[in-house]
Amino acid sequence: MKTRWIAWVLLIGVAAGAGYYGWQRYYGADAAAKTASAQKAANRPAAIRVSIAPVEKAAFPVYLTGLGTVQGFNTVQVRTRVDGQIDKIAFQEGQLVKEGDLLAEIDPRPFQAALDQSKAKKVQDEANLANANLDLQRYTKLGEFATRQQLDTQRSTVAQLTAQIAADDAAIANAQTQLDYTQIKSPITGIVGLRQVDVGNIVNASSQTGIVTVAQVEPIAVIFTAPEDQLPDISEAQASSPLKVIAITTDGKRPLAEGALAVINNQVDTTSGTIRLKAVFDNKNHALWPGQSVSTRLLVKTLKDATVVPDDAIQHSTNGLYAYAVTSDNKAELRKVKVSQSNDGRSVVDDGLKPGEQVITGGQFKVQPGSLVTTAVASSAPSPQGGVRQE
Repeated sequence: MKTRWIAWVLLIGVAAGAGYYGWQRYYGADAAAKTASAQKAANRPAAIRVSIAPVEKAAFPVYLTGLGTVQGFNTVQVRTRVDGQIDKIAFQEGQLVKEGDLLAEIDPRPFQAALDQSKAKKVQDEANLANANLDLQRYTKLGEFATRQQLDTQRSTVAQLTAQIAADDAAIANAQTQLDYTQIKSPITGIVGLRQVDVGNIVNASSQTGIVTVAQVEPIAVIFTAPEDQLPDISEAQASSPLKVIAITTDGKRPLAEGALAVINNQVDTTSGTIRLKAVFDNKNHALWPGQSVSTRLLVKTLKDATVVPDDAIQHSTNGLYAYAVTSDNKAELRKVKVSQSNDGRSVVDDGLKPGEQVITGGQFKVQPGSLVTTAVASSAPSPQGGVRQE
C-alpha cells in the first residue's frame, strides 16, 4: 500500500517537471523575444515630425522691387487771366470736374462794357466808310471836273476806314476774350483740391497764387527708381512690349493697381546710381492718389521651367545655403543649394534639388542629416484637425 502511494507521488512529480520544462521551452522563449524586441524598439530614435513640400518645375516671374511716388498724370494750378473780384466759386473741394466745367467767375461788368464799346466803335467806322465810298463814287462820276488829287485822297480815306474796321474786329475779339476769361473753367478732367481764394476777393493775373489745383487721376502716374545695372534688361524687355508694373502698399501687404511702364528717363542719376522710371495706371477705382508713397514691382522677365521651392525650405549657414530633402526611406538628406531668384514666398534653385523631390519646410531645427522624419503636408481643403494630414 505504501509502495503504491510512493509510486503515485513520483509519477506526479515527473509530470509536473515535464510540464514546467515545456512551458519554459515554448512560452518563456517567446516572452524573452518580445522583451528583446521591445527593448530594441525603445532604443530606436523616434521619428521627427516635419512639414514638407514638393520641388516643382514652373514659370517664375522675375520682379524688380522699388519705392515710388504717385503723381497726377497732369496737374494744373488754375489762375486768373484777368483782374477783378471773385463773384462765384462753382466747385466743391475734392470734386471730380470735367474739362470745361466752370470753377469760378469774376465780375464781368467792366469787360462787358469794353466789349460793347468796341462794337460801337466798329459801327461808327462802318458808317464813315459807307460815306467815304459814296464820296469816292461821286468824284469818279465827275470825271475831268474832279482833280486827280481829290480822287486819290478819297481812295486813301476809304482804305483807311476799311483798315480801321479790321482793327475794330480785332478789338472786339480781344474784348470778347477778356470777357470769356471772367469765367474760369477747368482745363482738364480731374480732382480739384482745396480752394485758395473765396468769394469777394480781388484776384490779379500777375499773382502767383492760384484759385485751385486740378490733378488728373484717370489715368495716373507713378515715378520710381531702379538700379542702373538693371537698365539693359529693362530696356531690352521694354522694346518688345510694355512691362507690367504693380503698385503695392508700402507695407507690401495689399496690391493697389496694375499698370505698364511708359517712360525710361533719358539720364541716370550719377549721385545715386539709379534711373527714374514712369508707369501709368488706369486707376478707375482711385486706389492711387497724387503724392502717395507706394512700393512697386516691375516684371522684367519670366523664367520658364524653373526649379521652384518654398522660401521656408532654404536655410542659411556659415557654409552657404542648404535644404533638407526627404529620401524614399523617410530620412533627411542635407543638400547644398544655389538660389538665383526669390519672391512671393518662392525661390528658384539652380543647383542641389530636382523637380519631384520633397523638401522639409518646417521643423528643420530638430533635424540632422540622416534623421528619421514623419511628414505632414498642407491639405488643399480645411480639415477639423487644422488642415494638416499625415502621409
